[in-house]
Amino acid sequence: MEREAMEFDVVIVGGGPAGLAAAIRLKQLTPDLSVCLIDKGSEIGAHILSGAIIDPRALQELFPDWQALDAPLNTPVSEDRFMFLTPSGSVTTPQVLLPACFKNHGNYVISLGDLCRWMGQQAESLGVEIYPGFAGADILYGDAGEVHGVVTGDMGIGRDGQPTDAFQPGMELRAKYTLFAEGCRGHLGKRLEARYDLRKDADPQVYGLGIKELWEVTPDQHKPGLVVHTAGWPLDAGTYGGSFMYHYGENLVAIGFVVGLSYSNPYLSPFEEFQRYKTHPAIRVTLEGGRRISYGARALATGGLQALPELSFPGGALIGDDAGFLNGSRIKGSHAAIKSGMLAAEAIAEALGAGRQGDKLTAYGEKFRASWLFDELYKARNFKPLMAKGLWLGSLLFGIDQQLFRGKAPWTLGLTADHLKLNPASECRPIDYPKPDGKISFDRLSSVFLSNTNHEENQPCHLLLKTPEVAIDTNLALYDSPEQRYCPAGVYEIVRAEDGQPRLQINAQNCVHCKTCDIKDPTQNIVWVTPQGGEGPIYQSM
Repeated sequence: MEREAMEFDVVIVGGGPAGLAAAIRLKQLTPDLSVCLIDKGSEIGAHILSGAIIDPRALQELFPDWQALDAPLNTPVSEDRFMFLTPSGSVTTPQVLLPACFKNHGNYVISLGDLCRWMGQQAESLGVEIYPGFAGADILYGDAGEVHGVVTGDMGIGRDGQPTDAFQPGMELRAKYTLFAEGCRGHLGKRLEARYDLRKDADPQVYGLGIKELWEVTPDQHKPGLVVHTAGWPLDAGTYGGSFMYHYGENLVAIGFVVGLSYSNPYLSPFEEFQRYKTHPAIRVTLEGGRRISYGARALATGGLQALPELSFPGGALIGDDAGFLNGSRIKGSHAAIKSGMLAAEAIAEALGAGRQGDKLTAYGEKFRASWLFDELYKARNFKPLMAKGLWLGSLLFGIDQQLFRGKAPWTLGLTADHLKLNPASECRPIDYPKPDGKISFDRLSSVFLSNTNHEENQPCHLLLKTPEVAIDTNLALYDSPEQRYCPAGVYEIVRAEDGQPRLQINAQNCVHCKTCDIKDPTQNIVWVTPQGGEGPIYQSM
């Protein structure tokens, strides 16, 4: 197919904090560079979802005058609380015993979507060309096998795979270097890891699923800057996970639940666990009388340092959560994403300044290993492996790791891929979840409605099955189709024909692009690819 092509010095795929930081840093260092950034969301910030508490360290390096520029960091953390929940009660950890990773003095409660919108404005003011609504659908390669840019997705392809009257071919965006900042489990990042064997010296990445709601609460329940984390109920002690509740803005509370995707019971539903958590007496008191404004979900890469792939390859690099830059023990990744984007940008600016292009950016990895970000991730590297041993033993061992060894114990523990952890349904007990009350707890479809998710129905399904028969012969037969429960948007459904034969129905229109199916499917039979650009959720201030 003949496609129009545009040439740039640098193309960046993804308009999250990593991609935007890279674009900004490139223009700060070399203003005459041509930098293009594309994002699959309908606007910058549309697909951004995070807790979020931000450590401003990296933003301070990128914009020393961020306060004068009115960056949307308006609610400093005023108090930290950590509670262990039981079915009917709670125990608050004394401040003197609170681990350093849960102390947020000097940090801010924010909407990461709002921060990305602000960063987008700063990038455009520096001359970055930003094109929201354009998905990176494929990778361009040069004659020597180097990455030479990306192809944006075709528009107007029908469900049958044929062009419709609205067909518009994607464009080739060619570049001397290309940065991939797609976020967690980027579908182009996966291809690059396989093509260049970037994981040959890394542990498997492991993940959590974060589900979030934004509430407007009554003024008497709002405590600006209050940060609450919990562990324990409703999860059992062997399942990694916990919650967050952050007060900020005008009577706003961001409340969410993270479930490690290493869980073993196929009957577990992260969505239902979240809804059940909100009914706990210590939690529902904050929400009663308030109203739910928005809903969304996103996977997060939690493996840490030992799960990072090789960061660069000929012609480009992985940045942000496309590589896995997140500090799981701190429940923070925005500062790491910004810093990784800056480091990659500095490596590219040096390479282009030396007249190079299309080669491997080894300086990026060197800069990372010499940075404070490496030191931070090194100290936290054993958090997820230790927490895999269970809530109580894991917490004890990680406390020893941090207090006795200061995170510098002479060993690094390994990781096991999440999809290998699921047990057969015959070995597990079904979980009886209560029906939602419509006030504090809700169903999936009303939740998806609040995410403003939309997909054109007449297009190829973006959730692919490598072998369709596996969905029934293996997933249903052995695991009772766990995709019906781990998906937080009701995308997957087992339906039966009149003769009683089951089939997997994929309601792709509901997809909020969390990527959980691509991660947790026990047979790795589900592959997430990008739909048409501009589709999916439109998160407001998430």
